[in-house]
Amino acid sequence: MNVLGIIASGVAALFITVALAKGARRAALRPHAPDEPGGRAPRAAALRRAGGATVVLGVGTAAGGALWLGAADDSAGSVAGLLAGAGIVAALGLVHDLKPFRAALRLPVQTAAAVLVVCLAGLSPAAGVLAVLWIVLVTNAFALLDHADGLLTTVGLVTAAGLLACAALGGDPALTLLPATLVAGLAGFLLHNWHPARLRLGASGAQFTGFALAASGALIQEAAPSGRAAWAALPVLATVALADTALVLISRRRAARSLLRDTDDHIAHRLRRVRVTVPGTAVLLGLWAAVPVTTAALVYAELLHPAFLLLPPAGSVAAVFVLLRIPAYTTPRTAPSRTASRRTTAPTTGGAAIPSAAPAPGAAGPAPGKGAPSGTARTAAGHPTVPPPPTGRSAAGVAAERS
Repeated sequence: MNVLGIIASGVAALFITVALAKGARRAALRPHAPDEPGGRAPRAAALRRAGGATVVLGVGTAAGGALWLGAADDSAGSVAGLLAGAGIVAALGLVHDLKPFRAALRLPVQTAAAVLVVCLAGLSPAAGVLAVLWIVLVTNAFALLDHADGLLTTVGLVTAAGLLACAALGGDPALTLLPATLVAGLAGFLLHNWHPARLRLGASGAQFTGFALAASGALIQEAAPSGRAAWAALPVLATVALADTALVLISRRRAARSLLRDTDDHIAHRLRRVRVTVPGTAVLLGLWAAVPVTTAALVYAELLHPAFLLLPPAGSVAAVFVLLRIPAYTTPRTAPSRTASRRTTAPTTGGAAIPSAAPAPGAAGPAPGKGAPSGTARTAAGHPTVPPPPTGRSAAGVAAERS
């Protein structure tokens, strides 16, 4: 595949994604029907949540058109399988956006899509099993990043650029098709996904992005020359997504919480607790992703020694341990009940509280604002006890006079 074909595919993906995202944004912000209470219509929220379908259509149309025009003659089967698998998980995610279901139901479909990619690519059984496990893991790791405005779009854009560089440096040039269109599609969608986001990737766009990145990395690694150290360079590209997943699993395990129930314990949530803004969080994680991506691309190009690949994972492990020290789960405050707050107790004697006597049946209570203060002892008839007026004499003098 020539350079002009890659550029044309990327430009097509950019324009299609921008046009579709603009239409979806207008539909989502359209005034609600008068008979629907509470602001915008429910379909507007569904459109914003399923905005990632615009990325799927833009990238899929551009890459599919280039494939149909014969842009990937030598690897048409691999690219077609990659597009088909990514389309399957995207369709499943769109169903989840419209009607949510359990996350565990997505694993069989993702596994089947990964098997389709591996079979059409012609990988060996051992490499195929590892590729399927890797694709499913990275797909869900990237999907977990879609919890803040512009976060997954920024990290996915940086990662796709690294894959594009690796695919252009060696292996099969046809494998640059999907990373190139994905870079353009995510860049166009970022215009509507930056804070404050008007559209979200949702499960459809998040799973499509993660699957396309993971499957492209597996195929690029399989097609890379033997001296490229692709087995070590390409997995480093998913460092940020895997670090976020490890942070979530460790923190939920320590807190004895469900591993599948999503809560505010991701990297972005912890950065927000230390007063990092939403755009600042996206920028920080984008820079964090740029470090392993740049290192992996330089090692893949044989400009750095493979030993440098140990630095990004080591730094990410240290960052995870630092982030674990930021509290993610707050203990709910228990407010005192009204019944307990109304109970009054008399002064204590020897550490034991003496309860006030209950009013006699039929006795009228004090009028509002004129009653005895709370904690005053009462007689058996329900009247408050009144202490004798002060006489100015000490207790010892009174006792001496009585004796």
